[in-house]
Amino acid sequence: MLVAAAVAPCPPLLVPEVAAGAAPELDAARAACSDAIAVLAAARPDRLVVVGPAEQSGRGPHQQGARGSFRGFGVDLDVRLGQTGPDTATAPERDLPPSLSVAAWLLARAGWAAAPVEGLGVGEPLEPQRCLEVGGELAARADRVALLAMGDASVCRTLKAPGYFDERAAGFDAEAARAIGSADIAALKALDAELAYELKAAGRAPWQVLAGAAEQASLRGELLYEDAPYGVGYLVAAWS
Repeated sequence: MLVAAAVAPCPPLLVPEVAAGAAPELDAARAACSDAIAVLAAARPDRLVVVGPAEQSGRGPHQQGARGSFRGFGVDLDVRLGQTGPDTATAPERDLPPSLSVAAWLLARAGWAAAPVEGLGVGEPLEPQRCLEVGGELAARADRVALLAMGDASVCRTLKAPGYFDERAAGFDAEAARAIGSADIAALKALDAELAYELKAAGRAPWQVLAGAAEQASLRGELLYEDAPYGVGYLVAAWS
């Protein structure tokens, strides 16, 4: 059963070495992520599942200890998902997708040792109903499951945004923020997958997986951070 959850954005820019001179601009987002992860640890889960958007090669399960890298972003930095040790020595060397690499970095930064960790990369095309089913399956993995849903909102908030400006983006992001901040499962289920695709909101599928996991949990939400640096919507929340 799901006992706690957190939502975090997944831009590699959260990693200071990647952001370089722009790193201070996301200090507040990093601090909020740390606070959200602390809520997960405080729930004393038996297992933490990290769900994030992934391209084809990164989709599916990733075991604890799986390797991620930021070398593709020009930084000589590798990470591992969760605590490494004898139980992760045989973890397959399939690289984590960028979203789960960012999650691995956040967990390492927070000193995560509360529970074993597993990752799941989900594709943008995953239909809402299937997202909900996957979430329900994840919540049933252990008596006390925590879930970290990685994903950005729209990338179309300004003219200089990666997706250029789309007048629908602010409204979509506001509704996503409201739903996530209030743990409104029905609203998360109702997020428009086609609109999310058009706005390149990579968080849609992970958020709907979270909705499926939380269906029987009666958790309360708190929005810890909401902003759109570089024209991309970033949301951080904790559910407990």
